[in-house]
Amino acid sequence: MIEHPSGTLDIEAAEELEKQYDSALVTRDNGPVLARILYYVAIAFALYHIWTAGFGTPVEHEHMGIHLTGLFVMIFAGFPLFRTQSLLEYRKKTWWRWGNVPVYDWAFAAIGVAAALFLAVSWQGLSVFGYEIPEQALRQGDPSTPDIVLGTALVVLVLEITRRSLGFVLPMIILVFVAYALLGPQMPFQILKHPGVDWRQFINNMYFPQEGIFGVTLWVVSTVVFHFVVFGVVAQRMGLGQFFVDNAMVLAGRYTGGPAKVSVVSSAFFGTISGSSIANTVSTGSLTIPNMKRLGYPGHFAGGVEAASSAGGQITPPIMGAASFLMAEFLEVPYTTIVIAAVVPAAMHYVGVLSIVHFTAKRLGLSGYAKDQLPKFLQIWREGWHTVLPLLALLIVLFSGYSPNMAAFMGLMFCIVVGFTSFQKPLTLIVPAGLMTFILWKASDGGFSPALAGILAGGLILSLLHKRERQDFQKLFDSFHVGVQYALAVGAACAAVGIVVGVINTTGVAFRLGFMVTNGARDMAETLHLLIGWIPLEVFGQASIQQFLSLVLIAIACILMGAGLPTTALYIMLVSVAQPALAQLGVPALATHMFVLYYGVISEITPPVCASAYAAAGIAGSNPFRTGVNAFTLGIGKLMVPMVFVYAPTMLIVLPEYFTWASFIQVSVTCAFGVFAIATAVSGFFLARLDAGWRFLMGVGGLLLVAPSWESDLAALAVMAPVVLVQLAARRRDTAPATAGGESG
Repeated sequence: MIEHPSGTLDIEAAEELEKQYDSALVTRDNGPVLARILYYVAIAFALYHIWTAGFGTPVEHEHMGIHLTGLFVMIFAGFPLFRTQSLLEYRKKTWWRWGNVPVYDWAFAAIGVAAALFLAVSWQGLSVFGYEIPEQALRQGDPSTPDIVLGTALVVLVLEITRRSLGFVLPMIILVFVAYALLGPQMPFQILKHPGVDWRQFINNMYFPQEGIFGVTLWVVSTVVFHFVVFGVVAQRMGLGQFFVDNAMVLAGRYTGGPAKVSVVSSAFFGTISGSSIANTVSTGSLTIPNMKRLGYPGHFAGGVEAASSAGGQITPPIMGAASFLMAEFLEVPYTTIVIAAVVPAAMHYVGVLSIVHFTAKRLGLSGYAKDQLPKFLQIWREGWHTVLPLLALLIVLFSGYSPNMAAFMGLMFCIVVGFTSFQKPLTLIVPAGLMTFILWKASDGGFSPALAGILAGGLILSLLHKRERQDFQKLFDSFHVGVQYALAVGAACAAVGIVVGVINTTGVAFRLGFMVTNGARDMAETLHLLIGWIPLEVFGQASIQQFLSLVLIAIACILMGAGLPTTALYIMLVSVAQPALAQLGVPALATHMFVLYYGVISEITPPVCASAYAAAGIAGSNPFRTGVNAFTLGIGKLMVPMVFVYAPTMLIVLPEYFTWASFIQVSVTCAFGVFAIATAVSGFFLARLDAGWRFLMGVGGLLLVAPSWESDLAALAVMAPVVLVQLAARRRDTAPATAGGESG
């Protein structure tokens, strides 16, 4: 292991730290026997998904039923009815408590499994003790009594596993949607009224595939998201996490405020394999936050840097959060389209964080690491080059046009070969031999092109040649177990949010709410236009004001609702409202979806509820609220960029009707400079210290630069020119004494 000031990444310690701040990882003590059984259940669950990714997924209702079965068993066995210390601690076995799991939880799990698998069992029809259940095609729209009973049980139990793993907020919001579906005629506002549905029709829509629980959200999480979560965990344990930290040290450690910049760069690297902000925070933060404090950064600022950097993980390609995979499914575009569209906006986020870190370090007089404290670039790559191969394999398959789950399968298999197999352990060579056979088989039947098969086969051979010590398969199984733990809450949330999607499709509430948003924005725009409409600029026209206010209202809703919801659930609910509202204003669908995703992620670093910032504050020993405020301030770039790509979709690259190289360069470059200018206003330093008046002008100039038009760019230059001139003069004054001293000496 390479020795340097950032230290060695301790994965197990990071996971223990993460459990303190991520409620989805807090489970009860099941005792040694049941804990071991559940461990192997998680391994089998992971292996099933890995197998289906490579060799084919069963039909939708069967695969999603199996996924739900795993969720019910592991969540009801692992998460108590309430998260009190007495229910989490192990208690002796009694007739009604087995493995510290009360008999009612075993009953819930059994009913949930029956409800999840019933569709698969009865799809072609079923005869039970003379009771005939027709095939599913004949029951769709006219559900049988068993469908109603088990469908009701499934709805209730999906909400319960969501409550146990994520808390009350999401289930309560979903219950509001359920009430809306059932009580449509009783709604207080005319625009919200609808004929309503009875319980029988409601369960029909929620239980049968295509809508509701067995809909797109559960399908995506069970076929794509789960695999990428496991890949991120295995890749990190295989050594890719330490490799990222080492390279971040080389790239950023020597410059002003070195440890803070290492935090930003390493978190950006981690974001390429991890969609979890909290996991990113504790993994890199356990190393970088203490170093920032030693250098002289205040604890709340050090924690804010790490939280803001880590929150970028869900918007950092190529592996973004679960919502990005759902976005590809909703928009019916390849996942690579989402990846390409996210590149420049993600870069703007990190430009903002790095700029504030740099100017704050300048203001505080903080330096970087000495040259002899930094690791050697060639040594890092000589010892760690092999850890990049799984990520490269994943990206090559993904950008060759294959499905995300096939890309994740190849990435995972390469992780196993690189990190866990060697010639010194002959039995482990079964894995690379099997993978080579798989590649050749896919090439022979046309599944892989000859070029792709050749690249993968060459990479596989290369993966076996490195000389670093391999880990044993117990570590691999531990990684699978941890990955499954991470995926439980995401799976429960996506199953539950399927109910919301079903209600939206059944009632059309999204269009009603979207109409309310645009109407409210129009009324406010009419009032504002009376006050400022005399200004002879298009941006002050009524249509422009209405569009801006609609965006602001949706952004506020994202941030407020995101205080208690996971990003994936928030994205699904709000994009359903935002899409019809913004489509009326001419905003492209991709820009709308990205807009909602970005503001949903911002909620993770927005006080008072900001789990990533709280985790960072725990490491930094700082005030959580102040840490959250700093994280929000540092994420200022992510706050503004969504507005840019809504007004100038050229930034997203993949929309040919908007993209030209000239417009793309103009919008992206001026946005970057605008974020840079705002960073000077936030930190209070540019070439020299900035007082309040100059900070205000730099902030206004930065906002004008971020706004995507030539007119605003020219106005920005006029606003900032006096500040730059004063700063140049101040810098000459600051350096003059030192120069004079040097000459006199």
